[in-house]
Amino acid sequence: MKLLHPASWHDYELLDSGNFEKLERFGKYVLIRPEPQALWSRSLADEVWKKTAHAKFVREQTDKFRFTDDVKGGWSKDPAMPESWNVQYNYNGLRLTLRLALTGFGHVGVFPEQGSNWNFIYDTLTQWQLQRPRVLNLFAYTGAASVVARSAGADVTHCDASRPGLNWASQNMQMNGLQDIRWVYEDAFKFVKREVKRGNKYNGVIMDPPPYGRGPEGEKWTLQEQLDELLALSSALLEKKNHFHILSMYAAGLSPIVGLNVAKSHFPEMREPEYGEFFLKSAQGKDLPMGTFLRFRS
Repeated sequence: MKLLHPASWHDYELLDSGNFEKLERFGKYVLIRPEPQALWSRSLADEVWKKTAHAKFVREQTDKFRFTDDVKGGWSKDPAMPESWNVQYNYNGLRLTLRLALTGFGHVGVFPEQGSNWNFIYDTLTQWQLQRPRVLNLFAYTGAASVVARSAGADVTHCDASRPGLNWASQNMQMNGLQDIRWVYEDAFKFVKREVKRGNKYNGVIMDPPPYGRGPEGEKWTLQEQLDELLALSSALLEKKNHFHILSMYAAGLSPIVGLNVAKSHFPEMREPEYGEFFLKSAQGKDLPMGTFLRFRS
């Protein structure tokens, strides 16, 4: 079991965490955001947090331990803090530009811990040197992984149930001088079912499913109820050779072994999988867990 953090990302830094919040630097700007797993006390004084931060998201709810999709709250920010800005991510030959923004959900358009997966995607595709391998990115959000795969020469299908997320991903593609990512506005579960029926195959499948969610037509998604079937379906989409699969899960309480055991049921050819926990390395020594991962390649 591995513990991984995005060591390649110099435009991101976890400055401190505690009291159910985190203090983060994204490029030039420092934000305070809610964090349900930061059960400990802060290392830095409250005055340092207030003086350092350019913006803070306050979530109005009584339960600090579990966030729901019914978000009430908003940002308070300095007048000089922009609504959106760009950050850079560099790794070997990868030069990635991403647009960030202050959203009504307290997100900024990127999950920093995913940097380790971006490296994995880029290394895998560039080492294969295949002629336009096919990659499917499910629950694809603002498309950082899609842009990485496209930068490495892949034909990319990007599927997400959020229209604003697709528009944001398209902006990220264009900022990186790329084109021809296929955008699919649909419930990921329904799309995978149809792809299996059509007999389509991919060299890579990436998925970062939420603990719960809704599709464009109100389709209900619950990770613990549907993960097994989703992986069963995705196993039918992978090419026999030159394939990779990435599963990320940000669901409090789920062990990395959960993802490993589900995958073992549906990928009998899986060899030497990497699995474990993502974390954000803290400047104050209190590292922050950010969900689990499972990935393998052949």
